Amino acid sequence: MRILLTGGTGFIGSALADAIRTGTGHELVLAGRSADGAAADSRVRSVSVGSLGPATDWRSALQQVEVVIHCAARVHVLREREPRPLDAFREVNVAGTARLARQAAEQGVRRFVFLSSVKVHGESSLPGSPFRAGDAYAPADAYAISKMEAEQALRALAAESGMELVIIRSPLVYGPGVGANFKAMMDWLGRGVPLPLASIHNRRSLVALDNLVDLVLLCIEHPAAVGKALLVSDGEDLSTPELLRRLGLAMGRPARLLPVPPRWLEAGASLLGREALARRLCGHLQVDIGETCDLLGWSPPVCVDEALRRTAEAHRLAR
Repeated sequence: MRILLTGGTGFIGSALADAIRTGTGHELVLAGRSADGAAADSRVRSVSVGSLGPATDWRSALQQVEVVIHCAARVHVLREREPRPLDAFREVNVAGTARLARQAAEQGVRRFVFLSSVKVHGESSLPGSPFRAGDAYAPADAYAISKMEAEQALRALAAESGMELVIIRSPLVYGPGVGANFKAMMDWLGRGVPLPLASIHNRRSLVALDNLVDLVLLCIEHPAAVGKALLVSDGEDLSTPELLRRLGLAMGRPARLLPVPPRWLEAGASLLGREALARRLCGHLQVDIGETCDLLGWSPPVCVDEALRRTAEAHRLAR
């Protein structure tokens, strides 16, 4: 089987590329802004398609491809510089995705696997009420809106063309090479910074990179995945203090957590313009992966503590 993977140099995409190349017998086409030259593995081909958008020409990359795994996207940035962020997200995540899917259908691609986000359901779940795949859309920011609209465009195109569609909605993904806020937490723990987070009593779902990759590879061929939106996580939800304690143990640097009322943290974050960070640290965001597990006969192959150990070890080696 020949697979086209977009976003193959990113955090998730590079792990998927390695897994396909080393763990399967499939041929792999990596599509990106530029070709990386001749690959050492004869089963891997790099194709330059330029930037992802409504005018991207994917035809050279789609030759004899049976499955597309679409990871490439415009993602969150710490400091948004676009004057109209939603337009920028739509250009790449909606119009760019629809362009790829339409050309894939025209080229006879059998299945399209789309990596979406649990954020299409909202920024937070109610305590004890995890998100389920059938829940209504409730995106709260430009990124989530663009992922929702991309899902809708893909469903319409799949219905029109007959191309099989699988949507995978993930929460925060962590693993070796993770950046952004998760890396910042490891940096804080490594420096022994006291963190005012001991009094938070939330529950959040995360997914280890290895678990997400395992599910994506299963969805390449599993017949029951067709037409489904699948939620994914590690199957064990953690509070923020519990995550920090277990991550600290994995790093050999126990977390120094101080008891501060969450409402004080939220008030301070508001003054500093960091409301979104406070929501992630204090709020609930749980997903129910029961349907995914039952439908596909799947369970996360890597437990949380092992995934944290692998993440911490990679962080140590990268310093």
